Amino acid sequence: MKRLARLRATVDGWSGFERRVAIAIELFDLAIESGDMAMGEELMAEAEALIAETEEREFELVFAGEYDDRGAILAIHAGAGGTDSQDWAEILLRMYSRWADRAGLRAEVLDLSAGEEAGIKSATLEIAGGYAYGYAKAERGVHRLVRQSPFDSSHARHTSFALVEVLPEAEGDVDLHIDPEDIEMDVFKASGAGGQHVQKNSTAVRLRHLPSGLVVSCQNERSQLQNREVAMKILRSRLMEIEVQKRAQERAVLKGEHVSAGWGNQVRSYVLHPYKMVKDHRTGFESTNPDLILDGEIDALMRAYLLSQVDSE
Repeated sequence: MKRLARLRATVDGWSGFERRVAIAIELFDLAIESGDMAMGEELMAEAEALIAETEEREFELVFAGEYDDRGAILAIHAGAGGTDSQDWAEILLRMYSRWADRAGLRAEVLDLSAGEEAGIKSATLEIAGGYAYGYAKAERGVHRLVRQSPFDSSHARHTSFALVEVLPEAEGDVDLHIDPEDIEMDVFKASGAGGQHVQKNSTAVRLRHLPSGLVVSCQNERSQLQNREVAMKILRSRLMEIEVQKRAQERAVLKGEHVSAGWGNQVRSYVLHPYKMVKDHRTGFESTNPDLILDGEIDALMRAYLLSQVDSE
């Protein structure tokens, strides 16, 4: 039903756009015949609006992937760099949460593992809304940060890395069966912030899918049942990814090559010292305002990558 609603909205949008163009053409011909200058000025404004909408609709055509219109599961893992990298992973989590808010999407942290001193070791973020995966897949890869470390008393320059994984949300139309006997569940006490119930009881859940060896966990919800449901959602998305990889060699399209979060593998660099710049190494796109980007203004970076993928096909 959700997919049907999205398809209807797309068709209705294009139909409405076609009607606007047809009406504008008719009024333009009428303005020429009558010599109505006032109508001509209004039509010029409408023409500019239609041109802008045309550019946006052309961009929407980049979302031709099988799962582009779905929600996304975005996982962030701290890489090489110790405490600085864990802090960097938390900065990225904030960046993606703010981007989702700006884009009118709903972001929810499904699982979070806190760092020993600061930041996070890893986090899993669910982003719900139309074409969330289509956009978020542009962020897949290693992200590199260069800055003066706030955790170094001499404020020396440090380089940190974090790995971002992006999966399409598994929905009900996916032919994916998980045998309950193939699931091994462990429970443990949540390590993050929370009330007494969360901290004192074994509400956190870790699921191991025996055939594939996949392990997922969730500890953010208040009850063991809720954490298990969320963990199953993540597991379904990861298993769906594996299934898709088996079809028509879609591995590079859906997940990309496995890389370690360290030197030489970064897809994007964020430099805060000795100068300020963000550069996407896949497209060459650069910005001299990293503060704005880290506050969630990443649409230009995403668009540049998505358009480059269309051009390369």
